[in-house]
Amino acid sequence: MVKLYKNFNIEKNHKRSIILIGNFDGVHLGHQKLLKLAQLYKIKYNLKIGVINFDPMPKMFFNKSLKNFRISSISQKQNLLDNLNIDFIVTKKFDKIFSKTKSINFIKNIISQKLNTRFIFVSNNFRFGNKREGDVKLLIKNEKRYDYKVIKPKPLIVNKKIVSSSLIRSNLEKGLLKKANKFLNRNWSIEGIVQKGRQVGKKIGFPTCNIDIKDYVLAKPGVYAVKVLKKNNSKYIKGIANLGYRPTFNEKKILLEVHLFNFSGNLYNKYLSVEFLKFIRKEKKFKNVNQLRKQIKIDLNIAKKTKWQIHK
Repeated sequence: MVKLYKNFNIEKNHKRSIILIGNFDGVHLGHQKLLKLAQLYKIKYNLKIGVINFDPMPKMFFNKSLKNFRISSISQKQNLLDNLNIDFIVTKKFDKIFSKTKSINFIKNIISQKLNTRFIFVSNNFRFGNKREGDVKLLIKNEKRYDYKVIKPKPLIVNKKIVSSSLIRSNLEKGLLKKANKFLNRNWSIEGIVQKGRQVGKKIGFPTCNIDIKDYVLAKPGVYAVKVLKKNNSKYIKGIANLGYRPTFNEKKILLEVHLFNFSGNLYNKYLSVEFLKFIRKEKKFKNVNQLRKQIKIDLNIAKKTKWQIHK
């Protein structure tokens, strides 16, 4: 089980480790490649592996209008990293005080004194410190002084594109779910607690679970084939979901509504994980409820024929 820290005061047995620094949003194929390389160093030098990330992500901290941005939540990220045999994760609160840390002080006080780092794995475009003044060149310049070694692996390139969190966000926003899932090496998912809504779905014959997407990236508004997992349960339930603003009912808030197939029961206040399997159609406004009902039946047939397996 991965050890979680909220600051840099780590235990003695986690010092002098391999440290990976970054957002690791989505823990995609590029991140997975980096972590596999770190595992080789772990075996060769008999070291622990730790991931340093920040909450909120610096980009979200500096741009307050950036509400929907995350590919994965903090808990999802931690679970994904745990499955990749990471020994510890430091999720440092990114606030005004920390944002003003000088880059050389980050190296001296945190990389060296707090963590006593042996190897640092970072991407070539890594920036840190007050006003992003620090870069990989600065880290390398201080290697001997602070007794660590910088490792900067080449990025993963698929179909002539660098696999990155920003590329995956772009694919999700364009409705290119299959591509996004391929780069994630799994189905993209949203986790959240079922809330009581206006019960519009129930009134038209298709009851739904309503989930606030909070700060998840807003994938292309529309209808998706999904499969749903309840917390502490290993059995998936197939379903259909609408992600968006429900224009037929003049809603203004983004909402994820999920209709489950062959299920009866109360899911209010239950924690669900919704995996997105296929983009069916974009969201549109219907003249009346009858038109919407007819379209939902068509969507249901498509969703029910969708294969359950992970991306291809």
